[in-house]
Parts: sequence; C-alpha cells; structure tokens
Amino acid sequence: MATITHRKKRTASSARKRKSNARIANLKKLGVQAKLPSTVSPMLATLVDQPFDAENWLFEVKWDGYRAIAICDKRKVSLISRNNKSFNEKFYPITAALQQLKLHAVLDGEIIISNKEGVSSFGDLQNWRSEADGELLYYVFDLLWLNGRQLYEVPLALRRELLKEILPASPVVQLSQTFNAPGTSFYQVAREMNMEGILAKKADSLYLPGVRTKDWLKIKIAKRQEVVIGGYTLNEGSTKLFSSLLVGVFENGQLHYTGKIGTGFTDKVQRDMMQQFKQLVQKTCPFENEPDYNKPSRFRPNPPKATATWLKPQLVCEVSFAEITSDGVMRHPSFEGMRIDKKAKDVKADKAKPTKKVIKESILHKEKIITRRQPGERKTLLNPGEKQQERSINGYTLKFTNLNKIYWPKDKITKRDMLNYYYQVAPVILPYLKDRPQSLNRYPNGITGESFYQKNVMGKIPEWIDTFPYTSEGIKKSFMVPTREADVLYMASLGCIEMNPWSSTVKKPDNPDWCAIDLDPDTNTFEQVIKTAQVTHEVLDSAGIANYCKTSGSTGIHIYIPLGAKYLYEDSREFGRLIATIIHEQIPRFTSIERATADRKGKIYIDFLQNRPQATLACAYSLRPKPGATVSMPLHWEEVKKGLKMKDFNIRNAVGRIKEEGDIFKPVLDKGINMKKAIASLERLFR
Repeated sequence: MATITHRKKRTASSARKRKSNARIANLKKLGVQAKLPSTVSPMLATLVDQPFDAENWLFEVKWDGYRAIAICDKRKVSLISRNNKSFNEKFYPITAALQQLKLHAVLDGEIIISNKEGVSSFGDLQNWRSEADGELLYYVFDLLWLNGRQLYEVPLALRRELLKEILPASPVVQLSQTFNAPGTSFYQVAREMNMEGILAKKADSLYLPGVRTKDWLKIKIAKRQEVVIGGYTLNEGSTKLFSSLLVGVFENGQLHYTGKIGTGFTDKVQRDMMQQFKQLVQKTCPFENEPDYNKPSRFRPNPPKATATWLKPQLVCEVSFAEITSDGVMRHPSFEGMRIDKKAKDVKADKAKPTKKVIKESILHKEKIITRRQPGERKTLLNPGEKQQERSINGYTLKFTNLNKIYWPKDKITKRDMLNYYYQVAPVILPYLKDRPQSLNRYPNGITGESFYQKNVMGKIPEWIDTFPYTSEGIKKSFMVPTREADVLYMASLGCIEMNPWSSTVKKPDNPDWCAIDLDPDTNTFEQVIKTAQVTHEVLDSAGIANYCKTSGSTGIHIYIPLGAKYLYEDSREFGRLIATIIHEQIPRFTSIERATADRKGKIYIDFLQNRPQATLACAYSLRPKPGATVSMPLHWEEVKKGLKMKDFNIRNAVGRIKEEGDIFKPVLDKGINMKKAIASLERLFR
C-alpha cells in the first residue's frame, strides 16, 4: 500500500511538473518575433496626488535610483539610462552580474544602493564609485523581449510571470516584487519605512516605449523634484566654493525660477560640481526673469550679500522640499544629488494629477490605436470626413489641417492619405530618422506646386521637438531632429512628402552609420540601373562586404553598407570612391564617376559623394514626390532583376509589403563592417 501511495505521489508530482513545463513553454510563445533591439525608451508613469484601492492594479515600491534598461545578448550586455547613456562602466558590478546570467532578454528595472534600513538611498548612489562604497542592486520589474520575441503587446501580469520563470537567483540582479494589495495600505507601509513612494500598474497594461501612460501611476511620499541648475551664488565672506544653487524648470521653452538651494552639499560634492560648472559659465541670466537671490525672508531679514554666477542650463539635480508656494518656489529645498540620466530640456514642473480623475480616464484604447500596433497592422489615423483634425501621439497634441488637399493630382492622393501612410509605417521608418538632423523638403501644395528646402527650424517648431545647432554665415541656426513618432507625423504635416535624414546621428555627428552608393541614371534605361546594382552587389559580395539595397523611389537604386558609426565621413567617402571606381571599371560603357553632369555624357552616375557631412538621401520607406506616390523600398537582392519597376512600390501597397516582409533593411543599422579588411579585400580582388 505504501508503495502504491508513493507511486501516486510521484505520478502527481510528475504531472504537476509536466503541467508547469507546458505552461512555461506556452508563456515563451507570447509576443511577436523581432530582433534584439539596440535601445529602448522606457515607459513612464503619471504622477497622481493620493493612493487608491482598485481591482486589476498591482503595486510596487518606487525605488530611489536610476532607471535602467538591460539589453542582454548572453555575455554581451548593454546597460543604458533613460536618456540612452551607457551605465556599463559606471555600475560595472551590475554589468558583470548580468553577463554571468547569460540571458537573451531585455529587462527594465532600477539601479539602487540600499542603506542599513533596507531603503534605497539616492545620495549613497550618487557617491558610489566602487564596491567599497556599498552594494549595488538592480531591481528588475519588467521583461520586454525574450529569445527572439518582443513582448510589448503582452499584458504586464504575463510579462511578470515569464520574468519570474527566466530570472535566475542572483545577489545583485533581483526581481522587484509586486503586491496585489489595497493601495492605501501599501502606501502606509511604504511611508512608515521612509520610502520615496509607490507605483501602481494595471495588471493588463501593455508596454508603450517612451510614453507617459495613465496605466502606470506614481504616488510620492517624499516631496522631490528634478530641477535645472541655472547658476550659483557665493555669500560675501564665505569660505565655501558656493553658497547656493539657483534652479528652475522649463515652462514653454523658458527656464522658470523655482528656488535657491543652500543645503545638502558636502565639500567633496561641491568640488565635483564646480568642475562641472567650469565649462558652463555664461554672462547672461538663463532664467525667464532674473531671480532676487538677495531677497530677505522672515527667518533671515538681513541675509549676507551674495553674488551670482550664471550657467548654461544643462545640468539636472534632484531636490527635496517642504512645499511649493503659490508662485512656484520651493520652501526649504535640500540638494539630493545630480541626475546624469535626464535631459535638462525635459525637466518640467512635476504636478500631481487628481487620482480619481486619472483612474476614470480610459486612454488605453487611444494608446493602442496610436502606439501598440505592429507595422502593417495599424489602421488609419485620420478619418475621411473632416478637413481638420487633432490627434494625440506620444502624449503630444498634433493639429492636422488641409487634409483634403490633393498632393498627387493624377493619382487623386491627398495629404490625408500621406499622413495616414506615415502613421502606419512610423515604427519601421523611425529607426532611420531617430536622432538624425533633417533637411525638410516641403511641398505645401503637393508635387505639382512649388517646393522648398528648410534646414533652419530655430523658433519655428514646437519646443518639445529636439534640434541640433549649426552656424551659417555667422548666424546660429538649428536642424530638426526627430526622436519619436509624433515628430515624424509633425514633419509630414508640414508637407514633407519625403524624409531626408543625415547618415549620422547627433550622438556621433561626424561618424556616419552607413556608406551609400547612389546609382543616378541620366538617359539610361532602368534595366541598365538594375545591371549596375547587380554588379555592385557581386563586387561587394565577392569581397565579403555586407550590402543592402532599396529603390530610390525616383529613378535610381541606393546601395548601403553598414559602418556602425566607427569611421569619419572622409573615410566613408573615400571607401565609396574605391567601390564606385571598381564598378565603373567593370561596366564603363554606361557608367560614370564624373561629378559634372556634362562630363558624364548621359551615363549612370555612381555617386559616392553623398558620403559627406550634412548630405541626405530619402530614407528607407520614405514616400517620394513623384507620380504614382512611389516609396523608397528595401529589396531582397533576388528582386533586383529585369522587370523591376519603380512604381512597383507605392503608397497603396507599401504597408502590406512591410507587414509581409518585415523590415529587411534593419541590418544597415548593425555594428558595421571592418573597413580596413574590406579595402584590403577589394584591392586584392580588383587591383
């Protein structure tokens, strides 16, 4: 009998194990197939004014540290901040711990250092330099990608369940717990433990990168605010390096003064900060209105006379305070630490919204329509009836006008059609535009109307859109720099039928991500362009050089070679010159490398001079201002053959192709070739 009972228990245990394994296997099938991303903008929470109790909400501790995305490709790990800076070296124990785990996943979490009471301490984290300064922890609370599958569309509860299954035990990388408990009770416990606050997340919420959503809410216990440093004061007779910081937040593009911070600094912190201040000193006050930093108070009716040094408003710090006065100034502020993970221009007044109102607002449906659909699955953004419509994208309200205006007269294609196209392809076109200065080619009256290029957008676009400075004829100007889908739609709303980005990003403006060979025909047939592209592919393939092609959408073909931003534009141009010269030598009868049109004698120009600073080509998936509303479409090389036509890919069928094929041009953004080896291989084969 005992033996039978033991067998029954063993059988039951095996059944439970099989059931558990089956459940895990099913969980791992969630999401959609996608390559490991190189970066992710974290989803953000909305600040509300009080805790609440509600079903279908999970509650977490709000850790007081640095938000960090971990992109793990087994032992290759990239730990990045909210503003896409690397934490790999700064927080090397966490990087090393993640490497040991050998995960093939993308994690979202918070880097903290815990004090003796088990509470995260931002001040200690600020002062951390090595393991002698304390033990770092990476609290992971979300899973965004796993083993070839993107999980943005998977509800949070299931993402969490899968995270629990795949995250190994580690003293450094730990699962941040969620609590299915009354929010008011959880808040009270967090208050008693002197924590910064709590987070509330809908159990069925999807992950919306870069979006501040109302499906995630934060409720603060301590009053804290990120502020921008606009200057510092020094009191008469003081022996300190500075007496106080003058700080503010941005409102409508202007720095609004929020107070004077005179406590919370050690001598070492002041020395470190003065080193950062040296490069930022300026003569003019950066605040909208110069603050009265010598103003007496009831506690200090005769304050010591202070002098101010103004700084460029680029540094961000965190401050605790007692309250905010009616004129927006902090009472009893105290310095908590510098924020290296935040951009100054993104720092605005952190005003809590009424909890009840936020919970009642259901914006999930809107965000699903605008953000969550995969490329090719999105429906249209703008309805066919109204000539003028407003839509919220990435949290910004865009106004679309003149929607009935015909942009392609022969094809009866409207501005509305163009905007709907860019909305549908935004997820796949954005990587080729993100962080790249743009030359705006505007067609406000369609392809038959007058057009004009606009490079300088200084003072002419919303302040939430990024820009990149340049000087022309002694005048300071700015390029537009898209970073999100809302920016792409804004460009399109200006009549930018085509998108013309730099080959480099603002992060490495002198280092292009690709070398482009532009096959530009004159009086040639398109079959000769196809032949030239085929020869280019054969030459590059024979030398082991990765190469990818797309139609120009106009008359030619573009061939891209990934460089991974490892080389200067001059290197890219000379590499392109070598390739163009070899191609021309293979088929001199109908190709040319002469820049002057007259010298080409009607032949196909193998243009390598596009590989220079500020030069642009229409990017992948861009519409072109040509009859038929053609698209610059990435191709498989086997498609580059006789019979290929430019109008094969247009506004009406491009979305369907992307849905079927995915983004086949994505390898262009990979780490890039070894140019030295590539040149040696070409010269060995063709010289």
